[in-house]
Amino acid sequence: MVDNYERILEKIAQVSGLEKEEISRRVEAKRAKLAGLISQEGAAQIVAAELGINFDNEKLKINELLPGMRKVNVVGKVFNLSPVRTFTTKKGDEGKVANMFIADETSNVKVVLWDTNHIELIEKNEIVENRVVEISNASMRDNEIHLGSFSELKLSGEILNDVRTERVVREKSIIDFRIGEDLSVRAFIVQAFEPKFFYVCPECRKKATQEADGFVCAEHGKVSAEKRALITIVLDDGTETMRAVLFHENLPKIGLTELENSERLINQREDLLGKEMIFSGNVRNNKFFNNNEFVVNDVAEVNLDELVAKLEG
Repeated sequence: MVDNYERILEKIAQVSGLEKEEISRRVEAKRAKLAGLISQEGAAQIVAAELGINFDNEKLKINELLPGMRKVNVVGKVFNLSPVRTFTTKKGDEGKVANMFIADETSNVKVVLWDTNHIELIEKNEIVENRVVEISNASMRDNEIHLGSFSELKLSGEILNDVRTERVVREKSIIDFRIGEDLSVRAFIVQAFEPKFFYVCPECRKKATQEADGFVCAEHGKVSAEKRALITIVLDDGTETMRAVLFHENLPKIGLTELENSERLINQREDLLGKEMIFSGNVRNNKFFNNNEFVVNDVAEVNLDELVAKLEG
């Protein structure tokens, strides 16, 4: 699958007439000048601007959207629409916000609506699931489209049939991880902390609180809670290290099966160190540590045959 960086290189090459190799060389030079503190995509956007190339007001496919873009124009089919929520600002004013997901044949993206005129289209059932919408003059925050008062949202006459509604996972190096992205990386486990245990409600799977006479779920009251575990590890792919969190269902995939036997668990944790696997998940900000962490939702063994074929390709 062609990633965001390759797509923006192709766009710059089409408009500028330069070879992709030359553009890539300028991108890496820009990253080196900035001490690697900027992603490849970000450096490519700077190079594009230096070449006089502006993607503003250009209608893009969803898989061409990049964090930080402004004046975004895109068409997509609504496939997930959340209820409108109300909130109170710090000044005491009441506001509304609505979220929806749109998709085209290339990918899908979350859209956040803040303007009451846009939200009214949902409240009046003018915008519903399976309708195609056109968005103009929006902005990208992380990996979400945000519409403000200067943005435009309307129904589109375009017909979109085969759209991608499944989660799109992109393969990236850890140094290029960004909050909100669904990512995959081949990395080594270089540190493994002691597992932490907690209890969940068997109905909603949310955390259950222990009280004197048992466990209580905020939604289902007194319940027979199920014991679960999570572990924090540190991943290293050669470009950077990052803390990662794995929950109960993924622990056997990395080799942790003896959660109730402390002696065997210690040995299994030691065996994790230096283990190379493919981790998929989502990047989020850990407010307690004030840093980014990788929440792993799947783990797979490295397939050497596939890896060799990919490197040869």
